[in-house]
Amino acid sequence: MQARTLTLYIDYKSPYAYLAKDLVYRLERETGVEIDWLPYVLDIPAYLGSAKVDADGRVMEQERNAHQWRRVKYSYMDVRREANRLGLTIRGTQKIWDSSLAGIGLLYAKRHAAFRAYNDEVFERFWKRDLDIESAAVLKDVLQRAGADVAGFEAFLEGEGRQELRSVQEQAESKGVFGVPSFLFPDGDLYWGREHLPRIRELLTA
Repeated sequence: MQARTLTLYIDYKSPYAYLAKDLVYRLERETGVEIDWLPYVLDIPAYLGSAKVDADGRVMEQERNAHQWRRVKYSYMDVRREANRLGLTIRGTQKIWDSSLAGIGLLYAKRHAAFRAYNDEVFERFWKRDLDIESAAVLKDVLQRAGADVAGFEAFLEGEGRQELRSVQEQAESKGVFGVPSFLFPDGDLYWGREHLPRIRELLTA
């Protein structure tokens, strides 16, 4: 039986999630599947350590071993190759960002029929180092441009939205999610990474 719904977990600070975005839009358009986009906030320091660099790439602070540095450097080399192929700009971040507010903004945008415009602007500007995803005021401006009624955003951010983000995170982890982009079928079948999109497409159209 053909699946008609699919849950996708993303994090705005993941370049791999950014690279998957337009591919998922195409999947939606070409298969008719309904994608439920949800935030999953990665705990990057837990597995890659943490660091802060200046505008010239000089390390200012770090809690990262040599192995973790090699993984991080390879990851950026890998995503830049793909970004160049797709005509996207990905500039390495200068610190480990807390993307919780941006994730709550995603939930708010969905409620106000503003998801697509919000999603596109946050991803594109963040990876150009042109968006502070830790600023509620900045995200409110993005939501407003996306067409959302932002009158209740601050209250949502401090109350219901934060609770909903926590619930989404807990439910995702209970289903085995540990990274992004992660694609979850209604039957619990889980795929991590955009490289699985051809297989996902096959399953959706079988």
